[in-house]
Amino acid sequence: MMPKLNKETCIGCGSCVSIAPDVFKMGDDGKAEVIAGDFAGKEEMINQSKDACPVQAISVE
Repeated sequence: MMPKLNKETCIGCGSCVSIAPDVFKMGDDGKAEVIAGDFAGKEEMINQSKDACPVQAISVE
């Protein structure tokens, strides 16, 4: 499972960072970004972040 974030759609609300701080972080531009790394065992957090995003900027491959 690989999370993807559409930075053009992201409004920087931070819900994904609150739910999955090991997966997402806020960038210098005020928008979320995916932290590079191993996402094994973080599937539930990723899916919760995806569902919580108010503008549906998060997808999963």
